[in-house]
Amino acid sequence: MSMTCIETIQSYGLRSLGIGERLLPKTDITLCDQFVLIGSGLIWNIYFAVFALAVGFWIATLVALGKASPNPLLSTPAKAFIFVFRGSPLFIQFFLFYEIFVLIPKVGIDINLGFTTITAETRWLTKAWLGASIVLILNTSAYTGEIFYGALRSVPKGDMEAADAFGMSGFRKFRRIIWPSMLRLAWPSYTNEAIFMFHATALVFFSGFPAWRQSGDALYYASYFADKTFNPFVSYPIIAMYFVLCTLAIITLFGWANRKLNRHIPVAEKAKFRFKPQFIR
Repeated sequence: MSMTCIETIQSYGLRSLGIGERLLPKTDITLCDQFVLIGSGLIWNIYFAVFALAVGFWIATLVALGKASPNPLLSTPAKAFIFVFRGSPLFIQFFLFYEIFVLIPKVGIDINLGFTTITAETRWLTKAWLGASIVLILNTSAYTGEIFYGALRSVPKGDMEAADAFGMSGFRKFRRIIWPSMLRLAWPSYTNEAIFMFHATALVFFSGFPAWRQSGDALYYASYFADKTFNPFVSYPIIAMYFVLCTLAIITLFGWANRKLNRHIPVAEKAKFRFKPQFIR
């Protein structure tokens, strides 16, 4: 007996988080089943994107500063990091890191902090929620680091000369002048990176990281329904619709942030966002 749509939402709405029915529908698959389960899987895509962008943003700032540093001990590792992660496909990075994480002993690593010792659990590295997040963080840090580096080089020299004239210290000058100017210049390109990173989360469960208890992301469920119904023209358009809606949400959110960053600049001079999708990476 097939469930009503309300019962389907109650049973499968949070299935991707391990809450609700364990067994996936195998017969009498309805349109509601596909919308609900694919939407449930989208929770993982949002998690991966938000976590990677939140952490990668700060790492990218350090990478950009390192690449811009005149000290080769800082600039050389930053350049190598950017080159490696921008030069290799993200799909291959997932496979390589998963194999590396599998080889790491699962007994944990003791870290002595002097006053106490903590144990870092290594067994979680092979789980998508952590291992795949690390790969996405490193990947977006490299791309965003290059974006921020280009913005750093474009900061008007007059602004820095004015900061020197006011006697600002190095850190204060960076916090009040250089970093805000860098963000204003980089934000349109960074918005494109955020959109791509959200789209790239669809690769997680098609790479080396397995889905635990069939609790995958949106594309995982879309592929499942396409295989069971032999009709890819329902589940895949549904996931495309979900991704388009989330992309519009990202554009709206980042557009609001861009207006805040440029609120003191005349409208005619503000950098405008242009969506330039990257089809190959």
